[in-house]
Amino acid sequence: MSGAGAKNPVKPVVVGGVEFGRRLALVAGPCVIESRSGTLANARAIAKICESAGMPVVFKASFDKANRTSAESFRGLGMTEGLEILRQVKEETGLPILTDIHETSQAEHVSRVADCLQIPAMLCRQTDLIAAAAATGLPVNIKKGQFMSPASMKFAADKARSKGSGGVILTERGTTFGYGALVVDFRSLVIMRTFGVPVIFDATHSVQSPSGMGSSSGGDRSFVLPLARAAAAVGVDGIFVEVHPHPEKAKSDGPNSINHKTLAILIEQISSITEKTTHAR
Repeated sequence: MSGAGAKNPVKPVVVGGVEFGRRLALVAGPCVIESRSGTLANARAIAKICESAGMPVVFKASFDKANRTSAESFRGLGMTEGLEILRQVKEETGLPILTDIHETSQAEHVSRVADCLQIPAMLCRQTDLIAAAAATGLPVNIKKGQFMSPASMKFAADKARSKGSGGVILTERGTTFGYGALVVDFRSLVIMRTFGVPVIFDATHSVQSPSGMGSSSGGDRSFVLPLARAAAAVGVDGIFVEVHPHPEKAKSDGPNSINHKTLAILIEQISSITEKTTHAR
């Protein structure tokens, strides 16, 4: 896919065999690893849906959510057990793995399992963290902070490129709009693509309401499909969605997660749009 106004040709980035930058691809999975059996079942379902639709997909799940609103919130199973589960997902489904890191010390360990390291939005200015992720030689996906302008993300991308990453991807996830609300400026998809990197639209975090439930984040998943369609129409290289078999029971980000049925609908809709729409580079 391509976005209007690009100054530099986008350099495709390959994540475990899935290429971002030439055709639309998906990043999908639960916000956090809740259990081995649940994660494996979710990954199998996502793999089946995407294979049936002919949609390339990278599986995403976090072994630790270090940026939860409350210290009482569920954070995950930790790096050791979490990476074992992600390794099993990879072996059993063949799906590439994307997961986030929060500390420089995690980069090397996580790179032994993951195919792409993700820098969380809240940490997108952390130079040492970006450098550590890039130094592994893996592709790095940097999520745009809710407080960052799209133009300023060029410097984050440059940090990763200068440290030898296997490619840089930038992800839009909404911008702070007052307290407890986010808004999406779709110009950011076009602007960030001018840096010569693939751009992903995070359709589920963009409908999040930070601290909207007091001690945890809220959200409104009813907006996921409309925003994903809009991103596909603007021109984007990937769509990021948090998928849970039962979002209402999810231990993290349930209000803005979608289920497997909605995932299939989303793929059908964005595929139809990208097949019919031509975007000028």
